[in-house]
Amino acid sequence: MIRFHKEGYKIISITFIIAIVVILLAENFIDINWLIKTIQVLVLGFVIIVLQFFRNPERITSLNDHQIIAPVDGKVVVIEEVEEPEYFKDKRLQISIFMSPINVHVTRYAMSGIIKYSKYHPGKYLVAWHPKASTENERTTVVIENKTIGEVLYRQIAGALAKRIINYAKEDDQVVQGTDAGFIKFGSRVDLYLPLGTKINVKLGDKVKGGVQVVAEI
Repeated sequence: MIRFHKEGYKIISITFIIAIVVILLAENFIDINWLIKTIQVLVLGFVIIVLQFFRNPERITSLNDHQIIAPVDGKVVVIEEVEEPEYFKDKRLQISIFMSPINVHVTRYAMSGIIKYSKYHPGKYLVAWHPKASTENERTTVVIENKTIGEVLYRQIAGALAKRIINYAKEDDQVVQGTDAGFIKFGSRVDLYLPLGTKINVKLGDKVKGGVQVVAEI
């Protein structure tokens, strides 16, 4: 059974209403049969695109306090040692995962622990792979801490099409690895900032599966 994320319920409902109205108007006010069929196909295609974007497949996470899982589906576009300026203000290992509009856009907690920091930043809508996207785009920054790995930061970053980031993380919440942490609407990216010395299990260009694939471990 296909599941859809709760953040899409309103948009999906509106999409179905618009689709029905357009189809009925076409059938009642257009006399050209091929044009009616074309409109119906286009409307159906639009509905399918909206449905696939908000799909929320069930993922079974093997809980492990030594492992960090992919928080989202997508392609690994950055693996490097960087200075993290907002929270740590020191060197960290960064893994960035880019999500295209056809990827599942549910954000999942990369590890279990306590939310130590959660902050929303308004900003620009540069393309998600732009080097300045992580500091200038609309974004949320969340830090999770557990006793095994310590503190790990993840950042949801809006892309050129994404106009709303949903973040469920609240400071002092106890969260479970692999559970729903939020949603980003239409094309985006998530950055992970890990302690130096963390073993990275992915390479540039890898396609990862959120909630199940181990991207790093201690």
